[in-house]
Amino acid sequence: MRRIALVVTLMMLLAAIPAGTSSHAFPDVIPLPNGFQPEGVTIGAGHQIYAGSLADGSIYRADLHTGEGEIVVSAAESGDVAVGLDYDDRSGHLFVAGGPTGKAFVYDTDAGTMVAEFDLAAGFINDVIVTRTGAYFTNSFAAEIYAVPLDRNGAIADTPETIGLGGDFQLVAGFNANGIEATADGSSLIVVNSATGELFAVDPTTGEATLIDLDGASVVSGDGIVLSGRTLYVVQNFLDQVAEVELAPGLGSGVVSEILTSDDFRIPTTADVFGKSLYAVNARFDTMATPTTEYEIVRIDR
Repeated sequence: MRRIALVVTLMMLLAAIPAGTSSHAFPDVIPLPNGFQPEGVTIGAGHQIYAGSLADGSIYRADLHTGEGEIVVSAAESGDVAVGLDYDDRSGHLFVAGGPTGKAFVYDTDAGTMVAEFDLAAGFINDVIVTRTGAYFTNSFAAEIYAVPLDRNGAIADTPETIGLGGDFQLVAGFNANGIEATADGSSLIVVNSATGELFAVDPTTGEATLIDLDGASVVSGDGIVLSGRTLYVVQNFLDQVAEVELAPGLGSGVVSEILTSDDFRIPTTADVFGKSLYAVNARFDTMATPTTEYEIVRIDR
């Protein structure tokens, strides 16, 4: 009888908890240091998330569970600017696009030191994705991507290679190639053109770009992109939203299935996924940056 009473009591307690809540819920907003000026964000090992600073290139690491964090790569150790980021689980290294510096940086976030620095090209090195064989960077002012070869353990294997973007990709005025992703096997890259709102499937070897048919839809102002299965999340910065695109097998077409928003969005630029959540970082490009300007990472359901 005691067991029955205990079971009934537990059932009543569980029924009283609203659906979707958890005693270990992750915070919806993770504060970054004041004046940080973030742009890139990526999930690391465990519950860790990294953000980079446009102001001084420093790298901040936070815990998704507690929301607490710290600077792990100081401005003194950085390459001055950090735009797009990606983390390699094999090496524990963080790959960073250097924006107007024309460079790429690689950091050991445990030691807080720079592992490598590469001069890629003039322009704006905007984003990066790491695959099994290389780290690929975009240039928003040139029809090129850059590949840093990696070995099976994620160690840098050779000097960077410049790969011209051909096929359907065309440069226009403004920011062009921006966010970059890769299929799970690394056989195809996906690139968004911010100015035109077009998505492209790109051969990582030849640079041949094929337009992904969105049936008349556009992801203009597309910034960072995140691929989860066949769902592509496109952060549309100045629109304060994330477009959810369901891609067809082979990446020949896609459908914008949903638009995700949040009252906490303040010009999000890049994002990453963790479980059933999407984490986007607010760059606040419409606000004059000061040492006291507040910035944050925002969690939304996906």
